[in-house]
Amino acid sequence: VQLVESGGGLVQPGGSLRLSCAVSGSEFSIYGLSWNRRTPGNQREHVATIPAGGSTVYSDLVKGRFTISRDNAKKTIYLQRSNLAPEDTGVYYCTMSDAVGQGTQVTVSA
Repeated sequence: VQLVESGGGLVQPGGSLRLSCAVSGSEFSIYGLSWNRRTPGNQREHVATIPAGGSTVYSDLVKGRFTISRDNAKKTIYLQRSNLAPEDTGVYYCTMSDAVGQGTQVTVSA
């Protein structure tokens, strides 16, 4: 199973960015997937989860600013982020069951 994230980069405070996580080598539609992040202080935080069916779950840190979605045909999940702040800086990575992606760096800075 391979998870590959993309879409990171440098963005100014208040800006928006969409991350993608593409899955290969596994069935996709039956699994829930999550976005997580590793902060510059090396703390790991849960960001959002989208189940195979049912309601999405968001961390209180991002609720109302981030939206997780999935496209089962493309085997991809997305994280649309708006109103970004410097504390959103980190490496964002996706997980599915025991599989973990390498992550994509997001830096929010003026």
